[in-house]
Amino acid sequence: MIKFRRAELPACCAPSVGPPPILLLASEPQSASAARKFVREFVTYHVPDASDNYVDASVLVACELVTNALRYGTEPGDTVRVVLDSDTTRTRIEVHDPVRRHPKVRPESAERDRRRGLIILDFLCPDAWGVDDIPMGKTVWAEVSAR
Repeated sequence: MIKFRRAELPACCAPSVGPPPILLLASEPQSASAARKFVREFVTYHVPDASDNYVDASVLVACELVTNALRYGTEPGDTVRVVLDSDTTRTRIEVHDPVRRHPKVRPESAERDRRRGLIILDFLCPDAWGVDDIPMGKTVWAEVSAR
């Protein structure tokens, strides 16, 4: 009879504890809600002493980035990727989409309920957001300071 033993996984291959740092989202309206929930769970797990304002700001920034990516950076059938990194000083939020066109800050419109996302980003992440090209699109990132 052959006996199989389960060896302990080496530290490099051990499953992570807590919410994962990456979320893939379909190009559909309910993805913004999924992103908000994901960010809230991630930040509250990895920064348990985070203030409500810090968590709310991280959630709002992620939602704005995801909404912009879904609205302007995807077509039906595309996906966006949300990547998070959080510690006691800041939360970095990256949203990857397949379109290389960079977002532009435009004047707020009284007639439309749009064009406020980057203004909100400027307010919540002053001098701490940007856009990087990646091989298959772009990454829009922002860092929310724990202040």
